[in-house]
Amino acid sequence: MRGTLIFAGSSCPELTEKICHGLGMPRAEAELTQFSNGETSVRILTSVREKDVFVVQSGSPKINDTVMELLIMISACKGGSANKITAVLPYFPYSRQSKKKSHRGAITARMLANLLGVAGVKHVITVDLHASQMQGFFKCPVDNLHAEPLIARWIRRNVPRWQEAVVVSKNAGGTKRVTSLADALKLNFGMVTTDKKRGGPSMASSMIAYRLDAMERQPVVDTVSHQVRNTSSEPESATPATDSGRSEDPRTVADAQGSPRLRANGTHTNGAGTHKAMSVRSQTMLSQSSVIMELDDDEADGLEYNDQRAHEVTHGRLVQGHIVPDDFPSPAMSAADTNVPDDDPMTMSHASSFFAPQPHALGGSGDAGASSDEEDDILKDPKIEHTITLVGDVKDRAVFIVDDMIDKPGSWIAAAETVVKRGRASKVYCIATHGVFGGDCLEQMQACECIDAIVVTNSYPIPENKERNASKLVVLDLSFLLAEAIRRNHYGESMSPLFQHLGD
Repeated sequence: MRGTLIFAGSSCPELTEKICHGLGMPRAEAELTQFSNGETSVRILTSVREKDVFVVQSGSPKINDTVMELLIMISACKGGSANKITAVLPYFPYSRQSKKKSHRGAITARMLANLLGVAGVKHVITVDLHASQMQGFFKCPVDNLHAEPLIARWIRRNVPRWQEAVVVSKNAGGTKRVTSLADALKLNFGMVTTDKKRGGPSMASSMIAYRLDAMERQPVVDTVSHQVRNTSSEPESATPATDSGRSEDPRTVADAQGSPRLRANGTHTNGAGTHKAMSVRSQTMLSQSSVIMELDDDEADGLEYNDQRAHEVTHGRLVQGHIVPDDFPSPAMSAADTNVPDDDPMTMSHASSFFAPQPHALGGSGDAGASSDEEDDILKDPKIEHTITLVGDVKDRAVFIVDDMIDKPGSWIAAAETVVKRGRASKVYCIATHGVFGGDCLEQMQACECIDAIVVTNSYPIPENKERNASKLVVLDLSFLLAEAIRRNHYGESMSPLFQHLGD
């Protein structure tokens, strides 16, 4: 391509060579060095005046040096009177820090976008941003390419009986990405979620349970007769008067075994009032179920929404990031002290705090969820047991666990063990666009018996020794996608064909 120069950063020289080979042009020369104190020095060895310049730079283990090198290269090309400078970032650094997770947190991805704009970038080409809303951080156009068509083509060519497979998300935040791939392949999809498990039965947990039962119920609208049924218990009949003429306290106090115990005045808590309340609650449940039974088939077919429970829901126990049998001793139960003295002030404080609203980041916003690193650290805590839930039928089927990047192995191994040991899946493919593989992540996933293949792209450089020792690792080439994006950007052509799924 005439009037075009492609420079390579130190993070991905091999990928840049493949891009230049696909475009039929040599790589532009630049000298990248560092001073003895670690400062980065860049010298452009080719004239860039009135040229269309593309700088290819991805992430690396030395991410800060990589970012600084990219900014200096862009500034050097701008100072050399380049016509247009485009940053090609297969993996966008700091993409996981795209929102504030505390009141004094920083949105580092937005800061990096501002730095690129100040350095002189006029266009950005990247692949699978961690959050697509990050495109709003830039003041220049952004082409957020997707590796999904490339992954879907690999699945069609290399996975036997892929038509019967299931695409699974390892957390609730990745469901949009999973459903997109499932729709492209016309497959079913599922989800794996983890919840922290509470300790054994105690006075606090018993009080919480009875307190929730004593809460006033909301009226239920009868859709058949258009009448409102009051489901709350009547105060006159459900709460009998005591000898002194005042109403009895509706709260019920239980002992360590969860059984009702005597109050201070000597009255027992499982009297007629409790039995009456239980009967009222059972009648309420029957009245609610009768509303559904009265709907005929025609009216049921006309409903717009269906809130039926999923037919295939599988639960499992997760201790230190691994699935354990049901009879495995729970660290939560062994650590919990169930023999709490009666009226213990600390226990009563914990019980009352159950009803207090949980504080969220940014004044009550629930958007600031835990990142993948924080999630893996929590799963590895030996003092906490988690309940992991699989939604979907994966029995005797291949499972594609999909996310945008693989950094730490904890959540991937937990999801793989869940679908194999609990869901009885036949094979598990861990698929992601960016193979970051921090620490010994690749070694742990390679040693996991439940994982059959690890599929990533070459957007992030993988050390040669790690790639050579991982027999399960499959690396897909992004060079054709990026080369075509560079060509279309230079000639002003549409990028829409790069997002389409082409048949084999």
